[in-house]
Amino acid sequence: MTSPDPEGAGLGPQARPADRHAPLTFSDRLASAAVKGLRACAGGVFARRYGHRAVVLETIAAVPAMVAATLTHLRALRTTADDHGRVRALLKEAENERMHLMTFVELHRPGLIERLAIMAAQAGAYLVFSLLYLVSAPTAHRLAAYLEEESVASYTQYLAEIDEGRSPNPEAPRIARDYWGLPEDATLWDVIFMVRADEAAHRDVNHAIADELARAQARRPVPAKPHWTAS
Repeated sequence: MTSPDPEGAGLGPQARPADRHAPLTFSDRLASAAVKGLRACAGGVFARRYGHRAVVLETIAAVPAMVAATLTHLRALRTTADDHGRVRALLKEAENERMHLMTFVELHRPGLIERLAIMAAQAGAYLVFSLLYLVSAPTAHRLAAYLEEESVASYTQYLAEIDEGRSPNPEAPRIARDYWGLPEDATLWDVIFMVRADEAAHRDVNHAIADELARAQARRPVPAKPHWTAS
């Protein structure tokens, strides 16, 4: 089992984990505000319990990509139009997010309360994101990208917690070593580093798709080769 190539998924050799997209339009600002509200809620519930936060958030994280892939696929069938490779990229993203969850579950088993929170959050996320995608696909991808930005920031804080000795750094689970091709002596720090790179790639892909869909709606020229695909 191998991880999707972060560079091929849109990360690129010059991308930086700290990159953030400045909201430019009303829909951008709306998506950014929604994500900031979710970040505040997550911070209030989980505080510095980064492992438990990761379990809950990674359960939700795969929803946008799967919804977007499904609706894009159905639209391509309905309109007999090319999807420009988006369905494949989004399905890879959804699978990648699921593997993040499988990894963190090996380290932090959710309790009853967390499982109930996961069920409620996942159902709500699926419904809200599906409706948003039907209303405005560019806004939905922008929202997903801003969520990924917050994931990158959260995992950066998690790495700092480990570096400073405030969080344990156990051995990486076997599923993570197999998925990312990590050495046998890999630790949680290595896993989080790889997860953060994946999230940065997803961030860039979703921002790029949002830009291209917005250009298409405005009838502005779209590059012949989408810049979020592998070069």
